[in-house]
Amino acid sequence: MPFKTAGRGEESESTDSDHRRKRRKMGQKSVSSGPAAAAPANSNSFAARMMAKMGYVEGQGLGADGRGRLAPIETQLRPQGAGLGTVKEKTQQAKDEEKREAAFRGEVLEDSEEEEKERRRKLKEKRRSGVKNGAGTPVGKPKVKYRTVVEIEAAADGLQVPRVLKSIIDATGTETKVLTSTAGLMTSQSVMVPSETEATKIARRARRDLEAFADEWNGLAERKKYFEMEEAQLVQELDEEDQTSRDIQGLVSTIQELQGLLVNPSNPETPTSAWEEITLKLETMEYGLHEGIDKASLQEIAVASIHPLFKGAMQDWEPLQNPSNIVSWIERLRGILGIKSEPSSHEVALQNESHQWRSSSKSTTHYETMIYSLWLPPVRSAITNDWDVQDPTPLITLLQTWRPVLPLFVLSTLIDQLVVRRLSDALVAWKPRTSHKRHRHTQPPHVWLFPWLQYLDDHHTDPRSTTGLLADVKRKFKTVLATWDLTAEIPPGLDSWRSVLHSELSSLLTRHLLPRLALHLSENLLIDPSDQDLDPLTQALRWSPFFASSTVAHLLAAEFFPKWHQTLHLWLTSSPNYDEIREWFLWWKDQLNILSPKINDLPIVSAEWTRGLETISLALDLGPAAASQLPPPPAGPAPPLAASSTPLAASSRSPATHAIPAPPITFRDVVEDWCTEQGFLMMPLREADQQTGLPLFRITASASGRGGVVVYLQGDVLWARGSAGGGAEAKDFAPVGLDEGLATRVEGR
Repeated sequence: MPFKTAGRGEESESTDSDHRRKRRKMGQKSVSSGPAAAAPANSNSFAARMMAKMGYVEGQGLGADGRGRLAPIETQLRPQGAGLGTVKEKTQQAKDEEKREAAFRGEVLEDSEEEEKERRRKLKEKRRSGVKNGAGTPVGKPKVKYRTVVEIEAAADGLQVPRVLKSIIDATGTETKVLTSTAGLMTSQSVMVPSETEATKIARRARRDLEAFADEWNGLAERKKYFEMEEAQLVQELDEEDQTSRDIQGLVSTIQELQGLLVNPSNPETPTSAWEEITLKLETMEYGLHEGIDKASLQEIAVASIHPLFKGAMQDWEPLQNPSNIVSWIERLRGILGIKSEPSSHEVALQNESHQWRSSSKSTTHYETMIYSLWLPPVRSAITNDWDVQDPTPLITLLQTWRPVLPLFVLSTLIDQLVVRRLSDALVAWKPRTSHKRHRHTQPPHVWLFPWLQYLDDHHTDPRSTTGLLADVKRKFKTVLATWDLTAEIPPGLDSWRSVLHSELSSLLTRHLLPRLALHLSENLLIDPSDQDLDPLTQALRWSPFFASSTVAHLLAAEFFPKWHQTLHLWLTSSPNYDEIREWFLWWKDQLNILSPKINDLPIVSAEWTRGLETISLALDLGPAAASQLPPPPAGPAPPLAASSTPLAASSRSPATHAIPAPPITFRDVVEDWCTEQGFLMMPLREADQQTGLPLFRITASASGRGGVVVYLQGDVLWARGSAGGGAEAKDFAPVGLDEGLATRVEGR
């Protein structure tokens, strides 16, 4: 039985050995086989035919651009029982593919084996050279440094070594030194050191003790300096604490005195004495305290001290009648109250100053809170209820008086939200065409608006701005100039707006008034030597100060001189009396010079007079034949008007040679300007009148667009639905005028 078992075991072991040997041979055969051993691909196989149909060409890589693999992925088996890293896992085919892909990218792929060899070679050379540090400089042996006893005494300030120790330490000679560094002590020496004597041992021990004592001496000296500095600092802090304590005690006593003055004033019937006493106490407290006291605390105490008096002064205060109330005491306390001085470079731009204030302070101080809560309400009430806009002096005096002590944001709020609103409402209510007739006591806007310009923001004072107070004034003047009765006098105060509106006023006059003056002369001026009426010419030339002289000259050349030359020709061809013609000629020159001084000196006017003299001279030369042979004045369009002149630089500009046509003014523009002046809205209704087919509009005083009167425009006539007595909802339209009757109907009165 054992024999059989052994035979079976040997047979099994022999069979297993043969199997393993076959596996090793197969592994070695697979390892030795390379790419050349791979079987060539069959070009007639199903896979080859399918790839050829999809565009694959043998010998090229896969993919649309041929950058893919050239051959199938090879497998490489490890020997039986071998672990990772025993053999090279990457085949030669994989390496070739990587290099080919790198070549497509324009790169050069280095073999990792070559890199490893180069790194090992450099490390080997570095070890052979003996370099220790990264800089490449060999590290030498450390040098041993020694000090003499004299050097030790010099290094330790105040240390004195006894002479006995000096002789012991320097027993081997005058240049014996003390070891100051342990470097080099462990270095092996090839020469044997002879045995030390007892004196050498004592000297070496003394050196070591002296070194340790010197080090300890230096440490104690440093600690002494530190303690002395700390002591001086503590003494200074104690002195400051004592001073602060004395200041606080004085502050407490002052506060108690202030409380006593508030509870039991010396003269209750006269607040002036209470203000004076409290102001003196606060001034003493401000200048007598140490700098260590918190300024914010002082401000809080000062505001709390004057708060009852300030509140009492504001209760019955009339700002417009008594603007300087208690300002003098506030001025004296501006330092302790924390009132900031207003920058002189920003006195006009209040809005900009307000922005700078907000950016430099995140919260209001106690004083600013008191001004906002106690001072602003009575001033706001006075501006809203008591102030007459047409009398700016009381309110300006109030602001100028309080301005040094007012917070910037309070002043900005006061002007932007209260003053500007009242001024804007006054401009809306101002009716230039009728205000001087109905209200004789009403002041024109320049009287009460100009004093405020220095306090207003830029968008209110810029004449080119489309918003603000001056923009409202321009819209008013546009309506006035387009509808003003030319037979009346010039609107009062118009000349005063030159310094504010500048070129904008010239533009308004040129666009809206100059064409009307030309039409007025064309329709109303007649040249009649027997009975001359100068009113149309006088009415037109009274506006000459607002235009450049060249513009006035063009106006005369276009509308006056053609009629004058026509009358002169008619007179010269009808048995003339040349003496009368001479007097008539000189009379007209004098009249023009009176109506518009120095107008005759302009080249355009002078040329017209010369032309008239030439016509008279030609008639004299022709004699009786002048009645039939004297050529008439040239017919045709009149010379153009210069539309680009400004009244501010009349003498410095040359006459315009080309006409700039003024935009035509329609009747609808006139109606819209009238609605703007009255504060009405003219809204299209998107429907037309059934009879005329003209579009309908609604003129209403409501911002919602309801109510009012329904109208349409036909030529230069305004037709309104319903009569004055029939109501606004009547279906019949009747012609109406732009007068108070229509305004009453629009407002529903």
